[in-house]
Amino acid sequence: MEKILVSACLLGCRCRYDGKSCADARVLALRDRYILIPVCPEQLGGLPTPRNPAERRNGGVFMNNGANVTAAYEKGAEEALRIAETLGVKKAILKAKSPSCGKGLIYDGTFTGAKIPGDGVTAQLFIKSGIAVETEETFVL
Repeated sequence: MEKILVSACLLGCRCRYDGKSCADARVLALRDRYILIPVCPEQLGGLPTPRNPAERRNGGVFMNNGANVTAAYEKGAEEALRIAETLGVKKAILKAKSPSCGKGLIYDGTFTGAKIPGDGVTAQLFIKSGIAVETEETFVL
């Protein structure tokens, strides 16, 4: 069976910044046809759960308290890529709008809910490395 790397929160893991999951029934339904590999780049980067919300701004990632967590997001993206490459993963379904996993549209860094065109740190690295990235809002398999 083909392997797909998936944001762990979409599979029901309580790893979001607020300690909750956002299990997605459409993504979970894929487990009958694919091997789903859960990852949470934020946790892989060393961030705790729960943690303050973070958004991308000026090429970095900042929490709503002003803390610069760019290095943790970059480390988590690199670790997620290492997992994908080790397992031969060519596709990923990542959490929409996330500063780590979002693709095409992310929160704008003002913590107002406004969105701008852009990709999360992990999504950006995956795309650069040749891994096809979709979100739970865009995937068609």
